[in-house]
Amino acid sequence: MKKIKISPSILSADFSQLGNEIKRLEEGGADMIHVDVMDGHFVPNLTMGPPIIKALRQHTKLPFDVHLMISPVHKYIKDYADAGADIITIHPEATKDLKSSTEHIKSLNKKVGISLNPETKISLITDLLNEIDLVLIMSVNPGFGGQKFMPEVLEKIKELKEMRDQKNLDFDIEIDGGINFDNNKLAIEAGANILVSGTTIFKNNNGDIKKNIDLLKSS
Repeated sequence: MKKIKISPSILSADFSQLGNEIKRLEEGGADMIHVDVMDGHFVPNLTMGPPIIKALRQHTKLPFDVHLMISPVHKYIKDYADAGADIITIHPEATKDLKSSTEHIKSLNKKVGISLNPETKISLITDLLNEIDLVLIMSVNPGFGGQKFMPEVLEKIKELKEMRDQKNLDFDIEIDGGINFDNNKLAIEAGANILVSGTTIFKNNNGDIKKNIDLLKSS
């Protein structure tokens, strides 16, 4: 079984203190930092671009797990790679040629992730599972933090894990959306090994980040 990792979403951090917030996450035992990039077009919200990621890069050595919710995504991949992303995750719907975009990410020596929205079928990516590093399952419709977890996506995680085991592949299964102390065990049992969480990590237990990360890891 893969080690359970926590990727806190800085979407829930104090944006006036992002450098300090990242240091708090590192000290609290985060395995990576999840950076949600939204363009107000592919999803109905705007967040941050490459300059902010580049500025934050100096504050930690933790991997930057960058989730691009932008369209068209292909022409912006290099900008995020240059800014300091370690993992670049894209959506099939955001590119004209998914294979070409994943190859582009790999050519920049970055890890490749593909994200599936709640309604997106696994069949869109089955041919690429042996070439990518991560599948991100959205357990909310992307665009805003603080949404309610959609348990129906757990079946998709189980199916992915089964495919990975049968084909002896090694990609990570990440889940993002409404992850808290009530559903983390369900996600882990289904086969997710990276949990993205924002509100739960920053707000619960009076903002005790280490305690919240430890609780999310415990299955």
